[in-house]
Formats: sequence, structure tokens, C-alpha cells
Amino acid sequence: MMKTLIYNIKAIYTPKHKPPVKGGLMADIDCLEEAFVVITNDCISYIGQGDYKPFIEQEMVLYDASQAIVIPGLIDAHTHLVFGGSRESEFSKKIAGVPYLDILKSGGGIHYTVHQTQRATEAELYQQALKSLNEMLLFGVTTLEVKSGYGLNLDTEMKQLRVAKALNEHHPIDIHMTYLGAHALPKEFENQREEYILQVIQDLKIIKQNGLAEYADVFCETGVFTAKETEMILTQAKDLGFKLRVHTDEIDSIGGTKVALNLGAKTVDHLMAITDEDIALLAQSNTIANLLPSTSFFLNKAYAPARKMIEQGVAVMVSSDYNPGSTPSENYQLTLQIAGNKLRMLPSEILTAATINPAYSLDISDTTGSIEVNKKADLLLLDCPNLDYFIYHYGINHTRAVFKNGKLVVNQRKRIGDN
Repeated sequence: MMKTLIYNIKAIYTPKHKPPVKGGLMADIDCLEEAFVVITNDCISYIGQGDYKPFIEQEMVLYDASQAIVIPGLIDAHTHLVFGGSRESEFSKKIAGVPYLDILKSGGGIHYTVHQTQRATEAELYQQALKSLNEMLLFGVTTLEVKSGYGLNLDTEMKQLRVAKALNEHHPIDIHMTYLGAHALPKEFENQREEYILQVIQDLKIIKQNGLAEYADVFCETGVFTAKETEMILTQAKDLGFKLRVHTDEIDSIGGTKVALNLGAKTVDHLMAITDEDIALLAQSNTIANLLPSTSFFLNKAYAPARKMIEQGVAVMVSSDYNPGSTPSENYQLTLQIAGNKLRMLPSEILTAATINPAYSLDISDTTGSIEVNKKADLLLLDCPNLDYFIYHYGINHTRAVFKNGKLVVNQRKRIGDN
């Protein structure tokens, strides 16, 4: 049995309501000042205030938090971690105003990433994703959702998911996998749309048989997949036992949110173009609105109406959407700070949106997402005087230390084992 005592904590901030945490309750969090935490093996066994010395035991590991604040480990529940290549060659064109469709026609955009991912070896994809994963850990991410979607054929989609599975087995961050074969229409299927959709449905069965994903996702958007096509794919996925997540309402509202709600999806993601009617429907459900402000920031596009959603009682979470085309940054702390400035979310709401609500969306809220006795000791120690400062002072890494499953994996902003 291994025991650790983290002492000299300035304050612990944690969600306190059972998820999904909706509307005004998102801002209602607990703050425990002058605190300490006892970890037994991989779980929190005691949380206290004041004098910690009576709790010291022989052979217990002592960690001085040096007046850091402590929050639950961050949960980034929408990423495209595994891909080949990068897209910096498009950046000058993008900021010069070249339309994305023109970039796509010239061999860029998602088709470039698909080509690079298809030609990359599994080992190459592993090393590239590992580098990003290590960066995410330094920013305090302890749990991640990872989508495929840059293969657009079964072999490459499975390659991406195998890489994610291998990383989950060998890296401190817990990874949950999503199959996103319906991310775009491959070039070779431009005139065979129905055939590709049927292929995705067939591939779902093979993905399931190989245990490579918990979730299925579809990009329901103008120029990608229609609401009817989304419903067809996700109905089959649900029948196979997949849980559902849906990209929708990023550019236009074409019915994707209603499809997602009718099928009981765990999340609807993007939502910059969501209608008032769909916000009202979302508020009546337990589906989480997954907002991706870093994508809006990088693409210079409108932001999702977070305040309206929260005021109407929607359960909101915030994710990075890390990917090579629209969010090439592993800095999830920056995503949360953009949520404060551009989504006008309060720091306490952001804490809920980065911990317990995404934990609920991944069906792990019984074991993680808040700081409670008997939950996993996934803890982020921040060199901040308070929670507001974490969101206010943007663009830097506030991490002092990260504990994952009770183990110290980052200390003084360095991964344990690094020189």
C-alpha cells in the first residue's frame, strides 16, 4: 500500500454537484482553504483542512504544494490526437483570406492530412502523437477523448485507433477512443456518396469486433453529411453498442442536434450555429453541449453562444478540438482562458466544464472529474493565488505538478523521468 500526503495547499476548488451539471449550478463549486489531501494507492482517502501533521504515517510520501491551488485533473473530451504531417503551409493562405475550398482544391485541407496519415507508419503516428500527449500532460490534462477520422478508409482508421489504444496502455493520460469514419467524403468517393456511407456502416462492425472504440461520431454539416445520413450511420452505431458523439452546427444548423438528441448522444460538439429551438431542446436533455472556442479563435469565426446556453439550463463542457487544421495547439489551459474571454464563462463554470461534465460525457464521473474521497487521485496543482487568476492570466502554463492515479507524473512543470 502506497500513501501520499499533499500538504500546504492554498485552496482546493472542485465541482460539487452530480453531473450533468446544468445552467446556474455550473458556477456553484466548493472551495476548501488551507487544505491537505491523503492519497492511498490511486485514490483519495481523506481531504482535510488545517493541521495535517496528525495524518503523517511512516513511509508515507510527503509533497509540499507550496501554496499552490488544486483542481481536478483536466479532461479534454474532443481531440483529433493521431494524424500525420502538419498544415503550416496553409497558414499564410488562410490569413490572406484564401477560401478553404480553394485550399482544398489545391491539395490542402483535410485531404492533405488524410494523405499524410494514410502514408505514415503506425510507429510514426505513435511518435508524433506521443509528443503532443506529453505536452498535454504538462498543461494538466489527465484524461483525453481521441477521434480517428483522418483515414477515411478502414485500414487507416484502424491504424489511428490502434495508436490511440497503445498510447492509452503506455502513457499516464487515460484515453477514450471514438471512431469518426464519417469525418469527410474521401476524394475517391466524390461521386459514390451512398457507397461510402454504407462502407462506414460496415466498418463500424469491424471496429466494434476489434474493440477499438467506445464511441462513434459523424460530422453533420453543410457539404459533409446530412442529418438523414447522420441518423442512418449513428442508428447503426447505437445498435452495435457504440455510444454517440456528434460534430454539428459548426457552420449551419441542418438538424444534427435534433438527430443527436433523438438518439441519446453523449455530446453535441461545436454549436456555433445552434438555433434557439435546439438550445431549448438541449436544456431538457442530459446531452452535453461541447464547446470548442480554440477553433473559433484560430479560424476567426463566431463563438458558440455559451451564455445563452447556460442561462437556459444546458450542461456545457469545453474541449480543445486539437487537430492540424483548425486547432494546432496542445495548450488546453489556453482553451479554457479563451472560454472565459470569448464565451464569457465564469472561472467556476469553466472548472465544471473542464472536469465533471466531460467526465460524465465519458461515463467516468463516478471515479473522476471532482476531488472527493474514494475518487481517483487525478489532481492538478497550479501556481495561482486563486481560480480566477488561472483564467485571467492567459497564455502561460500555470502547472506546478500533476498527480495521475495517485502518482506524481509532473513536477515543477517537468514530466517525471525527464532531465
